[in-house]
Amino acid sequence: MPAINFARIAKAAAPLGMLLCLLPATAGAFGFDDVAARAKRLAATAYSKPVRTVSKSLASLDYDQYRDIRFDPARAHWRNARLPFELAFFHQGGSFDTPVRVHEINGKSVQEIRFDPKLFHYGANELHQKDLAGLGFAGFRVHHPLNTPKYKDEVLVFLGASYFRAVGKGQLYGLSARGLAIDTALSSGEEFPQFTEFWIERPGQNGKDLTIYALLNSPRATGAYRFTLRPGIDTVLDVKAQLYLRENVTTLGIAPLTSMYFFGENQRPATEDYRPEVHDSDGLAIQAGTGEWIWRPLVNPRRLLVTSFALTNPSGFGLMQRDRQFTSYEDLEARYEKRPSAWVEPKGQWGSGRIELIQIPTPDETNDNIVAFWVPDKAPKPGVPFDIEYRLLWQKDAEKRPPSAWAVQTRRGHGWVRKADDSIALSVDFEGPGLKKLSAEDKVDAVVSANDNGRILETNTMRNDATGGWRMTVKLRRNDVKKPVELRAYLNSNNNTLSETWSYILPPD
Repeated sequence: MPAINFARIAKAAAPLGMLLCLLPATAGAFGFDDVAARAKRLAATAYSKPVRTVSKSLASLDYDQYRDIRFDPARAHWRNARLPFELAFFHQGGSFDTPVRVHEINGKSVQEIRFDPKLFHYGANELHQKDLAGLGFAGFRVHHPLNTPKYKDEVLVFLGASYFRAVGKGQLYGLSARGLAIDTALSSGEEFPQFTEFWIERPGQNGKDLTIYALLNSPRATGAYRFTLRPGIDTVLDVKAQLYLRENVTTLGIAPLTSMYFFGENQRPATEDYRPEVHDSDGLAIQAGTGEWIWRPLVNPRRLLVTSFALTNPSGFGLMQRDRQFTSYEDLEARYEKRPSAWVEPKGQWGSGRIELIQIPTPDETNDNIVAFWVPDKAPKPGVPFDIEYRLLWQKDAEKRPPSAWAVQTRRGHGWVRKADDSIALSVDFEGPGLKKLSAEDKVDAVVSANDNGRILETNTMRNDATGGWRMTVKLRRNDVKKPVELRAYLNSNNNTLSETWSYILPPD
């Protein structure tokens, strides 16, 4: 890479400390209400597309070239102050061509953290001074001692549109969350709101949490967000949002989660692969307000598949990675068994609506093809504030599960093994403390139902002596192979429900 004369671009990117001194301070403490006021004013104006400031050289960087631009960890924000949290930043380039503004809140003052090319190493990229003039940050990440007190791990990232993701202790990045989803998977096209500006409160010397405010903007929506981060075994992110619509939307997705499911135990890969399973999440879990627990295993469908669960005041939902065995994945690099589950816990009464699950065909593991979110029955009217609060838990070792028993795997095969026919067999294993308490004399039945496109031929239950759980097998035949079959089942003993509801979609052929 040619040497860069930083002095020549000092006007566009002055030294960080100097800029912090030049920026004005506010008269009072900055908080959520200030961001909400900005969102309200923004919603009353016409939408303006964000200005993209990257040069052709930066915009044309491929995935590996962009990754070769690395933030200098020695320049991490707050490192010299020896605070419990540190900030690092992402450079603009590749698909991340839109700048975001980042501010630090320190008591009553608010100061912008400005882009400076001296904060980065550019690797083998051949960039010139003009490529680095007038840039901003593409996003940022938060570091905190998570796995050892001697090292600050990366625990939270905001990068691209309104995407963010976090990890807890012993976890590796997997699925993502978003601030808002609008018209996902509709033929009219999806709208991707963007976090355009952030304000981050300077933590105390012994601070255990970090507060981040964000302003969201898109053609049809604006919003104010407050994120309160508490890293730990389960990293917790408390989210408070106030949304404003500029105009009506068809599908307003609240607390959206985005993940990847390529293939797994219920769906073999289309081509040979040494790995038994490849996915960041293997199912959607729901805790209804009635107390019912629902588990829907994920699939990689041949065509777009959109399903939903109508609920009132849900207690929680999440895209989960229940399978934690390395031997289920055999991937020494991706380590899918360490990918977090993300659980959304509503605060207050969310009212009536639906949890929507969108499953999109993907030819490989590089695409996030799974989306889940809450859709309120009564969407806000344009200009009227819509308040929502929830907690996001990033989990691995103590994931949210029903108290008695849950499905741990779903396997698919032919109904007749020795002589294959057009029937389908599904084998579902359940585990949990409620099943371990059963005696050898207890009778366990499977209560199974299907929609009108499926005909149940046979059901069986048997104790799984290898795990201490129970296995349910279902043999069925599809009436129309071009339509899906929806199945529901749970374990029952003496009229007592033993397990969560296993809710499965058999996609059309």
